[in-house]
Amino acid sequence: MKKSWIGAATLLLLWVSGARAGEVSYGAGVTLAESTSMAKILADPDAYVGKKVRIEGKVADVCPAKGCWMELREGEGTVSSLRVKVEDGVIVFPVTAKGQLAVAEGVVEAIPMTRDQYVGWLRHLAEERGQTFDEAKVGDGPFRILQLKGTGARIAGP
Repeated sequence: MKKSWIGAATLLLLWVSGARAGEVSYGAGVTLAESTSMAKILADPDAYVGKKVRIEGKVADVCPAKGCWMELREGEGTVSSLRVKVEDGVIVFPVTAKGQLAVAEGVVEAIPMTRDQYVGWLRHLAEERGQTFDEAKVGDGPFRILQLKGTGARIAGP
C-alpha cells in the first residue's frame, strides 16, 4: 500500500510540474490568484480603470516591430479582447506566442484621444499589419483606448 501511495504522489508531482514546464514568464510575472473576465472589464470599463487585474486568454496578436504589446482574446463566438501594453524594451513578447494561452497582469488604463490622435493610432496599427486604412470609416467619437498596462505575464509554450 505504501509503495502505491508513493508512486501515485510521484506521478502527481510530475504531472503538476509538467503542466507549467512549457510556460515562460515575462516581467514581474503574475501574482494575482484570480482572473477577471475581459468581457466583464469591457462591459463596465470605468469600474476597472486604475485597478490591477489579471486576465487570461489566447494570444491573438503581438507587436511585430518590438514585441511591446500582445492582444489577448477570450471566448468563442462573441469574443472579448484586450491589448497588454508594456514598456518598450523592458518586456518583449515573442511573435511566436500567437495562438498560445497566456495570463497577464497589470493596471487597466483608458487613454482619451482626439479624433486625429485616434485616426493616427488606427493608421499605425494598419501599417504594422500591412493593411490599408480608410479614415472615412472612423466615426465621431468620443475616442479612447482601453488596455492593460502590463507588469508581467506567463505564456504557455507550443
